[in-house]
Amino acid sequence: MRVYDRFELPADKAALHRQAIRLEWWTIGFFVAAVALLALTLGQSQAMKAAWIEDMLGLVPPAAFLIAARYRNRRPNDRFPYGYHRSVSVAFLAGAVALLGLGGYVVYDSLVRLLTRERPPIGLIEVLGHQVWLGWVMIAALCVTMVPAILLGRAKQRLAQQLHDKVLYADAEMNRADWLTASAAILGILGIGAGLWWADAVAALVIGADIVRDGLRTSRSAVANLMDNRPRVVDGSRPHPLRDDLLTAVLDHDWVADAWLRLREEGHVFVGELLVVPVPDTDRLVQRIEDLGTFARTFDWRMHDLIVAPASRIDGVTEGRDPSATIGPPCPRVRHETCRPTESDPAQPQ
Repeated sequence: MRVYDRFELPADKAALHRQAIRLEWWTIGFFVAAVALLALTLGQSQAMKAAWIEDMLGLVPPAAFLIAARYRNRRPNDRFPYGYHRSVSVAFLAGAVALLGLGGYVVYDSLVRLLTRERPPIGLIEVLGHQVWLGWVMIAALCVTMVPAILLGRAKQRLAQQLHDKVLYADAEMNRADWLTASAAILGILGIGAGLWWADAVAALVIGADIVRDGLRTSRSAVANLMDNRPRVVDGSRPHPLRDDLLTAVLDHDWVADAWLRLREEGHVFVGELLVVPVPDTDRLVQRIEDLGTFARTFDWRMHDLIVAPASRIDGVTEGRDPSATIGPPCPRVRHETCRPTESDPAQPQ
């Protein structure tokens, strides 16, 4: 029986992963340029400062992704017998914490400036011998940074869905926060120009609240991943359907009376345990178990390491079952329903 100690992406997914790596290098180059550009036009605007800080923290998710990409596929060793797949989960947590920390800082700083009624001045600068309001220069710089953030974020969201890569998805969310920040900062600067001293702080506050919301959501998802929660789709909105689909496929084998499956995420891949109750007098059980393990691992590219073990019965409360139900080999074969003892079946425990 083959021991699955290393994971390689399928050829089509490997090509997508290489594309994602190129996108992350482009993202780092973009954020370095954006940080430098906004630093030159920062002025006293609170919203502009929020956009600048966000661009600096925007370097964290792509850097985390690139580091995880180098570690995730290393072979297991004595220190890490399960391999390095969780480096992707650690990178996901790093990106989520970066989002949350950024949002918290922006909210705090904006509230302080709003409560103290600080009025940020935006002066004039000389451009080619002409006096130009600095606000227009700020707005131009923000517009320049918005377009790449939109394009990069959309490309990463598509790849994140195809690769089941939550680090990449968190980075796409950071790019979304970046262009939203730029939009709100533009409104804040225009508000200052219109004489609304509070517009700048309110714009920054809205930016910070949106980023905190995204940071809390992704942080909860990242911590839950490290605590081995049931796998969820890449945006965390619902459980991943692979568990139910695979369990249904396993129960469709004619020699399987009942089965129980538990999965967890380790980066891109799923690992777990599968208990199988064979029908009475099943022949070649060891070979069937090995074949079932091969079937389960090839069922979907995400399935990596699955322990398949026979069991005489499956007791206890499991998802989707009646808590009073007990499964055992004497039960007549069922595929998707729990077998329950009946009065007419003396072989069942009463």
